[in-house]
Amino acid sequence: MSVLSIPNALMQLLEEQALCDLSVAQLVEHSISRQEGHLTPTGALRTLTGTYTGRSPKDKFIVRDRLSEQDVDWGNVNQPISEAVFEKLYFKVIEYLKDKERYVFNGYAGTDKRYRIPIRVINERAWHNLFAHQLFVRRSTDDPIETEGLFTIVSAPGFKADPVVDGTHSEAFVLVSFEKRIVLIGGTEYAGEMKKSIFSVMNYVLPKKNVFPMHCSANVGDAGDVALFFGLSGTGKTTLSADPFRRLIGDDEHGWSEDGVFNIEGGCYAKCIHLSPEKEPQIWNAIRFGTVLENVDYHAVTGEIDYSSSKYTENTRAAYPIDYIPGAQLPSVAGHPNVIIFLTADAFGVLPPISKLTKEQAMYHFLSGYTSKLAGTERGVTEPEATFSTCFGAPFLPLAPDVYAEMLGEKMEQHDTDVYLVNTGWTGGGYGVGQRMNLTYTRAMVTAAIQGELKEVSYEQEPVFGLFVPTSCPSVPAELLQPRNTWIDKEVYDQKATELAQLFVQNFKRFNLSTGLELSAGPKL
Repeated sequence: MSVLSIPNALMQLLEEQALCDLSVAQLVEHSISRQEGHLTPTGALRTLTGTYTGRSPKDKFIVRDRLSEQDVDWGNVNQPISEAVFEKLYFKVIEYLKDKERYVFNGYAGTDKRYRIPIRVINERAWHNLFAHQLFVRRSTDDPIETEGLFTIVSAPGFKADPVVDGTHSEAFVLVSFEKRIVLIGGTEYAGEMKKSIFSVMNYVLPKKNVFPMHCSANVGDAGDVALFFGLSGTGKTTLSADPFRRLIGDDEHGWSEDGVFNIEGGCYAKCIHLSPEKEPQIWNAIRFGTVLENVDYHAVTGEIDYSSSKYTENTRAAYPIDYIPGAQLPSVAGHPNVIIFLTADAFGVLPPISKLTKEQAMYHFLSGYTSKLAGTERGVTEPEATFSTCFGAPFLPLAPDVYAEMLGEKMEQHDTDVYLVNTGWTGGGYGVGQRMNLTYTRAMVTAAIQGELKEVSYEQEPVFGLFVPTSCPSVPAELLQPRNTWIDKEVYDQKATELAQLFVQNFKRFNLSTGLELSAGPKL
């Protein structure tokens, strides 16, 4: 093991050959000169992430130490790794990086100054540092660099671990130490690991400050009405929250304090497979100089991006600062939510396109976190798979699920928030048989919910899941609202609905709760 202490080793990385807080233009220039990427006709920087085109959850570990021992909900998601293994690998990475040019970003996680944490990102790649600059909260040029409570990311994608020697599962690793306040990343070029690691940190830190951390997007109307959109990657959080008639607060990660909501990030990380100016004009127009494009294909002759291509992955991405969205809420803070939307991409094709939830149902579906894991967001996923991700963000939750569920319940009751479940997945049949929900209709349903138009309509209770389905919705065909009506073979629909309901019931057995939610709000078999 190195004779250097961990703090001294960090200082070593910040000294010789370290380029600190470069501008966007400088980082783009460095990325191009180092052949890490090239400019597209819109001025965005196009990059490739190689083998790893999505998160690698099986390669993420939390250091088991005196601080995390009692707090963390250990298991398949929060995998433990020893302090000794962490430190040995850490000093190997330091040794690897010390003779290389390094890029350093100093900023924050959290736009509310009372709850933000200072972060420092040390990168081997210039384009990774540009990603950090655009995705995290940027420091004002006259702000001093904060060190109290500082979390540091050390990212060395060129360093490949040896699982036999280093105690990892593969060449890639993401190690989080809450005690040492360090995130150590190696072996993967996928920049999203940095973003999601800090989100995991905030999911650990914020509840201790009585702030509810949320995997959701958020926007606000002219009247100050706030809407939240919960959902896993690919369910539509970014797309549906980018509304030209509302101001975007953020597209993915937020905190809900006693005063309202705030964005954890300073940018957006939008999926751009099949992106078009007609369906998603705000995202389309945000892809310009300073934006980082990951794993998109392009035409060799014209240089134009081909957003329809999945040559490298379905998980093509665009990373840009939030102020690239016209009319974004700046600073990214707002009041308490009036409406919460739970987004699910139902691969069975049996859930209604929209339904209003009681408080108990909202708690049940929040804990269940049902969706379909979509192609490309994780390694090895090539088509949608039914999955349950607690609180619509299980990979990023270090604490026990009931901690977050109880915070949601308290906030909902305190602020009389309406909750809707919206299926952005399939209708008329399951994946491979039916078709994906029409985005125009989904937008119309979400708009009606946010504007309060669904408060005035009548509802029918769907028999299997007990969901309350509106009988009408402006600009949406009534026959689409009840999913059974969209299936040609009603008996097959009934069979699939029962099959999914059984999965809900089985999944909920893992929660050791005394609330009786599984009886009052779960499916009725």
